[in-house]
Amino acid sequence: MAKIGKTGVLLVNLGTPDAPTRSAVYRYLKEFLSDPRVIDKWLVRNLIVPGIILPIRSGQSAKLYKELWMEEGSPLKVYGFRLRDQVQEMLGEEYHVELAMRYQSPAIESTLEGMIKAGISELLVLPLFPQYASASTGSVQEEVMRVLTKKWNIPSVKIIDAFYDNPKMIAAFAARGRQYDLDSYDHILFSYHGLPERQITKGDDCNYCLKEGCCDVLSDKNKLCYKAHCAATTRGIVKALNLKKEDYTICFQSRLGRDPWVKPYTTDIIKDLAKKGAKRVLVFCPAFICDCLETSIEISVEYQEEFEELGGEKMQLVEGLNDHPLWIEAVKEMVLENVTQKLAIG
Repeated sequence: MAKIGKTGVLLVNLGTPDAPTRSAVYRYLKEFLSDPRVIDKWLVRNLIVPGIILPIRSGQSAKLYKELWMEEGSPLKVYGFRLRDQVQEMLGEEYHVELAMRYQSPAIESTLEGMIKAGISELLVLPLFPQYASASTGSVQEEVMRVLTKKWNIPSVKIIDAFYDNPKMIAAFAARGRQYDLDSYDHILFSYHGLPERQITKGDDCNYCLKEGCCDVLSDKNKLCYKAHCAATTRGIVKALNLKKEDYTICFQSRLGRDPWVKPYTTDIIKDLAKKGAKRVLVFCPAFICDCLETSIEISVEYQEEFEELGGEKMQLVEGLNDHPLWIEAVKEMVLENVTQKLAIG
């Protein structure tokens, strides 16, 4: 029985500027912050973003990207292409693996065009966000379907919506953490990217989320709740590292604007820890599968400076999964678990 076509595997991350320059950062931020799933307030998206945020943040962020940039380029692309290449090698020639970014390049549309022209028979899309959020995974889903619905012939498609409790991903984060002497830290933070509370409630059809104890257990009522997914990821890493409840705190960083975001805020937890006399804090960022601006700069530089000003000594970032072997293996296994049976002819 001869197999027809290859299985297409599209790995998608958020995006990154093409260069650490103000103009490139401006283009990236413009596309990113113009997405209604990211900035869901029309006034902010159409007036405040172009009039205030882009002119100011493009210059500020360009300086930070220069600190972040690797010799080969942006970490998001460098590690993304390494992931693509190693997963391709593991899966073999029956698969066609590509990397795309939701914003900027390589674009989802042009990447999909190339995969379809190459003759894939089915498509598996893996947004590289462990926890589901409409602003990340949801946006990738929407863009993939926008591109495919323009096609006359549409291949079989499956999109993985989350992998917050994937065992090998959890094991990879735990392995990163074990590189440090956990007992030498006064506290451990699990700092996730923040999200406006209204974006959680907009997807809360059961009126269940953002209440006391709502994230303790995953159920049909909160199965796509970002905060509940973050809690589940944390529980997995905590169990793997045998941490006690008093050893760690879940918190949320990168807040933008004055509206209430998911709490507690990382900055508030840092202040509270400093007041209690904490000197050394270890920080996991399990919403990010590789190091980026929000980890290498926000945690290791900005929060480190804030902690020192409050009397602390060390805010130690646990590196992202990047190209950790267990993470590569996790992606390979997710692909194999989610592809359909190949069509065949005699």
